[in-house]
Amino acid sequence: MLSVASSRLSGLNAHLSLQRVLAGLVFIPLLAYSFKPFGDMQLSFSLRLLFWTGVLALALTVTWVARKMLQERLSDAAVFTRDVIYAVVILALFAPSLWLLGWLIFTCSGLTAPNLASVLPYGAIFATGLLLVRQGDRVTEEETQQQPVPRLYSRLPETFSGQVFRLAVRDHCVDVVTSEGVFTIRSRFTDAIAEMEPVEGHCAHRSHWVVDSAIEGTEKQGGKTFLRLSNGDLVSISRKYRPGLEQAGLI
Repeated sequence: MLSVASSRLSGLNAHLSLQRVLAGLVFIPLLAYSFKPFGDMQLSFSLRLLFWTGVLALALTVTWVARKMLQERLSDAAVFTRDVIYAVVILALFAPSLWLLGWLIFTCSGLTAPNLASVLPYGAIFATGLLLVRQGDRVTEEETQQQPVPRLYSRLPETFSGQVFRLAVRDHCVDVVTSEGVFTIRSRFTDAIAEMEPVEGHCAHRSHWVVDSAIEGTEKQGGKTFLRLSNGDLVSISRKYRPGLEQAGLI
């Protein structure tokens, strides 16, 4: 249970980078200061802040739910069909949720809550914006698909589409630490590393191999130096492998 929770937190940390958190802390107050919900309806700044925070939280939640619902079901569908269905599902989930959020905030403030018809344009705008974002994501996905896939990925769940951060020895198995959690495979450590080709990586310790692109820097604790990965993990550096990491310009 602890390993599952740790892997989920690692995946969350990979998405909630410091830059994104700071951007949210700055963007949401600016949004609340500049825009009133539903036209000229008057709300205090604190309630506008609450409203726009809820809107962004709903947007993230609805996007995640829609992706989980449709990712496998529409894997063989045409691109245009996927986009249309995705937009419809987003609109169907987002509009009622946004109406409920507005109803709660306005009613608790003693104001007349907006009706569903006034909320629908917000949902339509959000769905349209999402389609535009997906166009850019699709280009990235296509570029990724053109690259050779490491053989080790065949040992992971068929639905895996994330990033591998590192490999770690555990008994007679290897833990594959990814953006979607930790997956344990039965393999020799050297074989698992070989199966990660053509992904570039280095051993930091006799029990740890890290993907080069996942390394963000180093961190010292208790007189020891660790590699800091993009998912927040710290991997100790042994004396044996330090020269190789330095030669590669990773530390």
